[in-house]
Amino acid sequence: MSAPPDLVVDGRGLEPPEPMELVLAALDGLQPGQRIRFLIHRQPYPLYDILRRYRYQYETTALADGNFEILISGP
Repeated sequence: MSAPPDLVVDGRGLEPPEPMELVLAALDGLQPGQRIRFLIHRQPYPLYDILRRYRYQYETTALADGNFEILISGP
């Protein structure tokens, strides 16, 4: 059985706290084997603290356009 498709959360250009609210809502619906692809215009340092606290794995990539992509998978 293949993993469910990635959830894409696009927080680019949104004012706080909307990007954080969107990605936290996506975490609530994350299925086993599924990832969240979070796009944002700056480093979401408060999110990293939450992800570490709840043992989510994440990888941050700086994109050529100045945005960031954070791939998040379940604990």
